[in-house]
Amino acid sequence: MLERIDRNGILELKLARPPVNALNPELLAALRAAIVAAPGDGVRGLVISGGPGVFSAGLDVPRLLSLDRAGLENAWREFFGVCEALARSPLLSVAAIGGHSPAGGAVLSLFCDYRVMARGPFKIGLNEVQVGLFVPDCIQYALRRLVGIYRAERLVVAGAMIESEQAHAIGLVDELTDQEHVATRAAAWLEDMLKLPAHSLHNTRAIARADLIEVIADPTRMDIPRFLQEWHREETQGVLQALVARLKAKQ
Repeated sequence: MLERIDRNGILELKLARPPVNALNPELLAALRAAIVAAPGDGVRGLVISGGPGVFSAGLDVPRLLSLDRAGLENAWREFFGVCEALARSPLLSVAAIGGHSPAGGAVLSLFCDYRVMARGPFKIGLNEVQVGLFVPDCIQYALRRLVGIYRAERLVVAGAMIESEQAHAIGLVDELTDQEHVATRAAAWLEDMLKLPAHSLHNTRAIARADLIEVIADPTRMDIPRFLQEWHREETQGVLQALVARLKAKQ
């Protein structure tokens, strides 16, 4: 479910839940625990990666549809917990995006320090509106930090999925490389950054990311009560059930 690859003190946490690394509560809990524990394990930097072709398809919708209200709330909090762990971690982190990265997959990358994506016909974006969900303020804020206010609005309101070249052009990802070199380039960026004086790097980064931590730690900006309410709307359930039916048809 979650593989650990040690790259000379740089820890790659590889999502390993085929076929599309859908984020269920168990995977989210394991990822959060690994991120939190990493500094105490002597890790110098983090790479979050997925499989070739798909980084992560986002939250496991079929699993979430099977949960009661309490279970759904717990799953949503686990997801935000991973985002907060990335934001708060004293370790630099890089998302190694080896393929498509919709919804929750894209969100995880927003809370990393740097994003390396595979060059090619791979898409990334917050497509929640297309599946009947809204994008909470804390996630929209993280997107605005990267691409600006107006462009972020256009992307989230349309639920747009854009290809890697465009994502790079607007700053949604920082670097493009060949698919097979995504994790390697992520580790290389970390190695270069870790050559800088550690104390000044840590203090400057803490100031730069203080706003991101404040936003993801604010329950009102997560808007979980409204998410739970919207999840159970008839329109939303219809769209989600249709999505699950299409996924099953492809299997």
